[in-house]
Amino acid sequence: QVRLVESGGDSVQVGGSLRLSCTASGLVGRRYCMGWFRQRPGKDRETVAISTQAGSTMYADSVKGRFTISRDGMQTTLYLQMTNLKPDDTSTYYCAGQPQTGIGCPTVGYRYTDWGQGTRVSVSS
Repeated sequence: QVRLVESGGDSVQVGGSLRLSCTASGLVGRRYCMGWFRQRPGKDRETVAISTQAGSTMYADSVKGRFTISRDGMQTTLYLQMTNLKPDDTSTYYCAGQPQTGIGCPTVGYRYTDWGQGTRVSVSS
């Protein structure tokens, strides 16, 4: 069973930076799509960034040029480097995973089977 644990959420000011981490256990060497999603109270879940096992990435338009998704060499930790943070980035950020069966990875949350508990990011002006 895969377990995902996020960390790194905090309160920052506009223009600040944060790095979120997601540590995965139980992968047992299989190819695995991983991604970051976020959700604010009363709002739909939003895809932030996706990474394939090989390191191909996809970003939401709202974070392109500001956020970077990456994995460590062991492919067990997923990162989200967030820079130039804006108030609209305030949200609970979730790490999610899904066994990778093809070349690419799903970009919508409902296709992901494994989820972390979330980490809170708050950006204030």
